[in-house]
Amino acid sequence: MPADASSLIPPALDQLRESPQVVPEEVPGLLERLAEVPDPRDPRGVRHHLVVVLALTACAVLAGATSLLAVGEWIADAPGDVIEQAGGHPDPVLPRRVLPAETTVRRLLARIDCDALDRAVGSWLADRRPRTTGATGLRGLAVDGKSLRGAARANGRKIHLLAAVEHTTGLVLAQLDVGEKTGEITCFQPLLDAVADLAGVVVTSDAMHTQREHAGYLLGRAAHYIVIVKGNQKKLRGQLKSLPWRDIPLQGRAKNVGHGRTEIRRIKVATVNNLLFPGARQAIQIKRRRTDRKTGKTTIKTVYAVTSLTAEQATASKLAQLVRDHWQIEALHHVRDTTFAEDASQLRTGNAPRAMATWRNLAIGALRAAGVNNIAAGLRRNARNPRRPLALLGLG
Repeated sequence: MPADASSLIPPALDQLRESPQVVPEEVPGLLERLAEVPDPRDPRGVRHHLVVVLALTACAVLAGATSLLAVGEWIADAPGDVIEQAGGHPDPVLPRRVLPAETTVRRLLARIDCDALDRAVGSWLADRRPRTTGATGLRGLAVDGKSLRGAARANGRKIHLLAAVEHTTGLVLAQLDVGEKTGEITCFQPLLDAVADLAGVVVTSDAMHTQREHAGYLLGRAAHYIVIVKGNQKKLRGQLKSLPWRDIPLQGRAKNVGHGRTEIRRIKVATVNNLLFPGARQAIQIKRRRTDRKTGKTTIKTVYAVTSLTAEQATASKLAQLVRDHWQIEALHHVRDTTFAEDASQLRTGNAPRAMATWRNLAIGALRAAGVNNIAAGLRRNARNPRRPLALLGLG
């Protein structure tokens, strides 16, 4: 079949005038955000606008596509009106010729600027998050990393992504590839630079990110932190252990049953002013008593943490909730692994593995923003009607 004549006019953004917005406020739509991603191709000979390919790929993943082959099949079956609402311009004589093939999608995602793509998707999700806070009255943001186990670079390096996930909504507001010669610690600040407004946000992280530079950065952006203290901060941990915890009354107790075990968590909090950590205002001791319901074996673990929140800003119960809510990011990783089979993916084409992780974040975020709790059921529902992903993405 002969190739279509190359044309960059009219741009896909022309479709925005006909696309309803997800929210009533005047905020950029998905096509407008995706237009911020630079096109890696030579403009000569381009048949499919980048925005169109990206939007159709997003719709395919939102309909349950877990591979580039499945993405190509979904696009091939998409009705003409779906292509139009995603920014495409069907040929009135040969409408099927406007559909990007799976090979086109593969080549584009392999070369796409994934930092720009993550910024575009993160900004779109951030615009659509509810403005209410969680049960604590504070907005929490969890920072943690995940390796794509099945995927790897051409040189064999595993791809490791650091993400910032909102506690209450589970939306991924920023994501960054951890370089082979850097590591998560050096990516902490660049990751959060992509989050527009951190004022008043409580950033939670594991012991790896218990770094004085990180605390100074967050305080400089008017944010707060809760960090776990382990052996990488020996002097600070020594200070925390030496506090008179026996004289401090118990301030909270919670019991949870699940995953084959019973867990009782007890929390004590103390106001402090002289800890070896910038801005530390409260010290936290959490004792976890876990009993395996099958074997009856019980283990007790003591966890220490520090926070920049004062006692007036956060009570012990609020701090305990924020620490528990940090593991919302693990729920995101679980969905990507079990529902989208992310760890089983063997995709190794350039930047495509990371790009697909970004589309999974978008799909999960769009469903959660629409009030869908069961992501697998939401994907199956979308798969039955190709117009449903468009509606969730504000394109139809």
